Amino acid sequence: MSNSTVQKQPYKRAIVAGVAGNVMEWYDFAIYGYMVPVIGSLFFPSDDPVASIIATFSAFAAGYFARPVGGIIFGHIGDKYGRKAVLMLSVTLMGLSTFLIGLLPNTAQIGVTAAVLLVILRILQGISVGGEYTGSITFVLEHAPPERRGFSTSWVGVGASLGFLIGSGVGTLMNEIFTEEQLHDWAWRLPFLSGIVITIIGYFIRRHAPEPPRSADMPMEASPVISAFRDHWRPMLQLVGLALAVSAGFYMIFVYTNSYLTEHMHVSTAKALEINTLNLFFLTLMIPLAGWVSDKIGRKPVLISGMLGFIFLSYPFFWMMHQATDMMILLGQFGFTVIIAWIFGANPAAQGEILPQKVRVSAFSIAYSLCLAIFGGTTPLVAAYLLERTAEDFAPVWYLMALSVVSLIAVLTIPETRPHKVKEARGI
Repeated sequence: MSNSTVQKQPYKRAIVAGVAGNVMEWYDFAIYGYMVPVIGSLFFPSDDPVASIIATFSAFAAGYFARPVGGIIFGHIGDKYGRKAVLMLSVTLMGLSTFLIGLLPNTAQIGVTAAVLLVILRILQGISVGGEYTGSITFVLEHAPPERRGFSTSWVGVGASLGFLIGSGVGTLMNEIFTEEQLHDWAWRLPFLSGIVITIIGYFIRRHAPEPPRSADMPMEASPVISAFRDHWRPMLQLVGLALAVSAGFYMIFVYTNSYLTEHMHVSTAKALEINTLNLFFLTLMIPLAGWVSDKIGRKPVLISGMLGFIFLSYPFFWMMHQATDMMILLGQFGFTVIIAWIFGANPAAQGEILPQKVRVSAFSIAYSLCLAIFGGTTPLVAAYLLERTAEDFAPVWYLMALSVVSLIAVLTIPETRPHKVKEARGI
């Protein structure tokens, strides 16, 4: 076997491990968002359907509030004991907590305890995800050739998108196969229970993945979390800024929109999920293209154009989604899909490359998790609240545009991290 083949094998296995685990993790995490109408009626019953949805999205947000805790725990493990340990532990915790959601009795059976248990399991899911996405990006980044880091790490985003795509597809199928009575009675449990099978597959794929190499001139920190806050707070803030708009945009367009279309546009749940699933399919296809382009022209040009797209095109795209025809809704969401894919493709490499290897998992996980906790996971809740309180149909999109301005400022402050020459990239 040639040396080049030997060198390529760990790199390819690293991408497979990062992608596969993210598919499992994000399917488990996302299926909750796509079952919101059913979960709301079972665990947060109310005479007011909007109040029920807000309560259900609050539980959804609880998983994100727990992400910084997961970032601290898994960040320390990743920088102290290795990247692979993070990937193994996170996928196991996610699978178990998702499976247990599928076993929960509802409020009619055990009262308010059902809602409390649901929130606890969402918190465990959040802790798991706190190290998953960033740990996977770091794992792939450190295996990849420097001149291909944008394309390589974009596949982690593909894994996350695939997880959401499968979750949305399953949600669509559930609404088409089962009656509303069957869904509320027992069928809602199936996607959660089946998640454990997918998780086991991810675990065994990761078990055989190699640990990425560590730079000899990069000594291990005694307390990487403390070092990250003390010495690397500036790139951590920049990282939060890079994640701000695209995170809020993703959860607004691919999670909250389902409830928005059914409650305010009177689109059937099955149709809303069908449109959502189709656009998630397009998102999955476009992310690697953006990563590849970032390797060719740089991370900053891709990210700047993406943030400008959010600022200037969000209103017209949301207006299209506010129209009464399925085609206009599909095209409006597709417009957002292109912008989100464009940023998702370049962001992972840009975020990982601005951080030193010795604290990369800690700084990345904590900063990204804080952003998702404050702005990402709360977006469906904020959007529902703004719509209810202001009676302004376009209130959510103004929120997204404001966050995009902050993200644009963050992009302008980071250095261009794409290697301009292969020899420079490899330190030759």
